[in-house]
Amino acid sequence: MYVKLHRYHWFVQGRHFFTLHEKFEEMYDMFASDLDEVAERILAIDGKPLATMVKYLKETTLTEANADDKENEIIEQLVKDFEQIISEIKKDGIPLAEKHNDEPTVDLLVTIQGKLEKHVWMLNSYRAYE
Repeated sequence: MYVKLHRYHWFVQGRHFFTLHEKFEEMYDMFASDLDEVAERILAIDGKPLATMVKYLKETTLTEANADDKENEIIEQLVKDFEQIISEIKKDGIPLAEKHNDEPTVDLLVTIQGKLEKHVWMLNSYRAYE
């Protein structure tokens, strides 16, 4: 997601270039911060976070950036990706953390879920403008 958002930040085209260029930077900064928190949490519970592109590509459930850099397609793809991450947090992440009585991880995942749900709402509202 971090790499995809950089691509969209750099290559977005359209009437709303300046707004979206800035928004995508805000989003990839958010993902960088969340990634760091998740990695530190994994280390705190004696795990090993993914730390190479090969491992990221092997484990990802998201598709690589494939929009043609037009703002509507990018936003549609981001909504789909964010909804997929939200679904995986709800279906896999939170239940696994609860199974291990790991409340700090549940808390972290719920916080990330809330941020993503807000972005989905905002992106959908933005699309309604068109």
